[in-house]
Amino acid sequence: MAREGEAMKTNGHAKIGNRIRRDLDGALSRLRQLGGVVMVMDRPGTIGESSPFADEVDQIQASASRDIGLATRELLQERANRLYSALDRLSVGEYGVCVECGGPIAPARLEAAPEVETCVRCQAGLERLGRRSASSHRGVFAGGDIETADEVALSEDRRET
Repeated sequence: MAREGEAMKTNGHAKIGNRIRRDLDGALSRLRQLGGVVMVMDRPGTIGESSPFADEVDQIQASASRDIGLATRELLQERANRLYSALDRLSVGEYGVCVECGGPIAPARLEAAPEVETCVRCQAGLERLGRRSASSHRGVFAGGDIETADEVALSEDRRET
């Protein structure tokens, strides 16, 4: 019976790893596609014959399109990094464990976003504190003091006023 449980656990880890790798491959593929796009760089000079733009509206549209492309690329790079990190946590047996409190991350949350590294409660606390990533500021809720997240947020709010 113990061998059967171990086999199921190993199979589960393999499925999770495959899902994370598929998501990672998708993000990297999209990054490669964005890298292949020729971006119009701003050229010095006035709008006219020497400009690649017919008028100011064209220039504004090209600039907005470039900005969207850069933002999309940045978001994809961040996701790829989180997916690499998830694969690392999986390989050392820490996948599905909240990096803030050490508690389990709900399977539904991991299914929806396999790269998450915090449970819902800790993520909510981080968002109240205005922090985006748990890994860059580990330990605010470490030791299971999740209930003190409100106290931490309240004390920070008092300091700002």
